[in-house]
Amino acid sequence: MKYDLIVIGGGPAGYVGAIKAAQLGKKVACIEMDRAGGTCLNWGCIPTKSLLRNAELYSLMQHEAESFGFKIEGLSYDWSKIIGRSRKVANNLAGGIEFLFKKNKVDYIRGRASISGQGKVSVVDKDGAASNYEADKIMVSTGVVTRELPHLPIDGHTIIGSRQAMILEEQPKEIVIIGAGAIGVEFAYFFNAFGTKVTLIEMMPHILPVEDEEVSKELGKAFKKQGIRALTETKVSGAEVENGRVKVHTEGKTSETIEADICLLAVGVQPVLPEGVDFDLDRGYIVVDDDYQTNVSGVYATGDVIGPPWLAHCASFEAIQAVEGMFTEHQAKKVGTFPGCTYCNPQVASVGLTEQAAKEKGVAYKVGKFPFQASGKAQAAGETAGFVKLIFGEEHGEILGAHIIGHEATEIIAELCLAIEMEATYEEIGSTIHAHPTLSEAVMEASHDAFGHAIHF
Repeated sequence: MKYDLIVIGGGPAGYVGAIKAAQLGKKVACIEMDRAGGTCLNWGCIPTKSLLRNAELYSLMQHEAESFGFKIEGLSYDWSKIIGRSRKVANNLAGGIEFLFKKNKVDYIRGRASISGQGKVSVVDKDGAASNYEADKIMVSTGVVTRELPHLPIDGHTIIGSRQAMILEEQPKEIVIIGAGAIGVEFAYFFNAFGTKVTLIEMMPHILPVEDEEVSKELGKAFKKQGIRALTETKVSGAEVENGRVKVHTEGKTSETIEADICLLAVGVQPVLPEGVDFDLDRGYIVVDDDYQTNVSGVYATGDVIGPPWLAHCASFEAIQAVEGMFTEHQAKKVGTFPGCTYCNPQVASVGLTEQAAKEKGVAYKVGKFPFQASGKAQAAGETAGFVKLIFGEEHGEILGAHIIGHEATEIIAELCLAIEMEATYEEIGSTIHAHPTLSEAVMEASHDAFGHAIHF
């Protein structure tokens, strides 16, 4: 079988790239060894949001029901149904991707792919049968998997990665989570909401270390209030499994031995590389040029396998750019400004420069903030934690960065992504009429605050 494009990997880069090429009139195949949608849809972004929604609702009913006028007696939950709902959501959406393949006439091939020569791909299916295909172009979008620690290899039972964490048959009584980035923080919130004793270990000074420092500190306070123990400036020096439990030894700001039923590794990811090709690599990730071409003729790469940012929306953007660059006159673009979102409670979302980054760059800037405590909609919803923080260039007033912690932060951030893309000023954002009462009014108010024109704060 000969194709214009074969895509290896069916995640947010792979399936999006395959469909885009088909829409351009090309003959396309997408090869996936697990299921359409890849890690994000099946074992990451989507099922975790289902679990977090369960946690949010249970926590609300458990701790805030009385303030809303509800009397709930005998509140309980069924762990297996919580996990089952998450899997059902993922399965429904994976089926949706498979439908899109049919709709766009993309050949969907299940199996493990390797590049067997120039323009040649071999696929071994689950039964061990091999098939061979040819294509003018090949796009590698094979993604990443959880990175292990040398002294903590994943065994799938006591030492686990995020994939195992979302399908645990029994809820752990105690869990140690190593790494307080987005994955570690989200699972810390989820397990804690259902009563698991959670210890979160982070070697940097704050949890969510890539976020603006004020936001990270605010989330740290929220987690402490919720009962999550977060150990920052703390390294894991060793660990062992004894009698079905794990002992984690720490050193640094906190030096002790922590015992738990399970240890979840959330320290980062490592790329999955297809066999058969010697790619140029940088720290293990495939190196690509401005058109997403690798050092191998006719082979391109997109998504997490080419390195950070490891985000589904960035992977999809890269795939579209790469495919349009392959088959049209379009000049491919690399990821520039992009939003980062963490779906714990309170939610965290950001785009552009942090205040620390602005200082390091020597940029003259102004900061505008608005607390959700002063928002009518937040008060009505009972979700007053957090704030909107905006950073503007002092000379021209253009927005440089936006940082939100609070209810629905991951939805509010979209307006600010567009604002940065359009180089909007504080005046333009502030003079845009925002519906009242809404949480997004906090964006308008923060814009006013930056230059001393705040009305409601």
